[in-house]
Amino acid sequence: MRKLLVNTFLSLDGVMQAPGGPEEDDEGGFGFGGWTAPLWDEDLDRAMGETMGHPFDLLLGRRTYEIFAGFWPTAPDEAGGKPLNDATKFVVSRSSPSLDWGPAELIDRDATKAVAQLKEEDGPELHVYGSGNLVQTLMRGGLIDEYRLMTFPVTIGTGKRLFAAGTVPGTLRLAESSISKNGVVVARYEPAGELATSSFS
Repeated sequence: MRKLLVNTFLSLDGVMQAPGGPEEDDEGGFGFGGWTAPLWDEDLDRAMGETMGHPFDLLLGRRTYEIFAGFWPTAPDEAGGKPLNDATKFVVSRSSPSLDWGPAELIDRDATKAVAQLKEEDGPELHVYGSGNLVQTLMRGGLIDEYRLMTFPVTIGTGKRLFAAGTVPGTLRLAESSISKNGVVVARYEPAGELATSSFS
């Protein structure tokens, strides 16, 4: 059975949109693309190397697939694109996008059911990057095994959020954490059941 991991760069106020560059995703008039670059350091290189240092497949929404396909196939080797280029890309979309960046397979049916079946198969881990709408679907289906979050010490105020309206209430268990020299919190969380409430009185 495969594990499903959500890998996300976040601002302190929960924004995940366009972390990599100004042209990455300007949907909704977003004007702050590239907000991770000024704080990137060797600690984050190491953390990403650990995440991507073994075989994995990608599970992506159409928009994220198209953003990645516009950069990674021709990225220089030192940019670290080989694991992404080698991975099978499972693309969730109700349309019929061109899947030129392969190997790739389209998931155009009930995503919750299809991903649950995919997890039951033999194969490497499934990694999700970006794909905010897809992540919400995976949350509702209880399909996420781990969140790997890099939280940057910046606030953005607007943009797509990982835990957006409609997020299923729940509890997460911190499995591991570290802080980069530039103050980025690198943490692994595992779902730990329903949200519990109580009182201090």
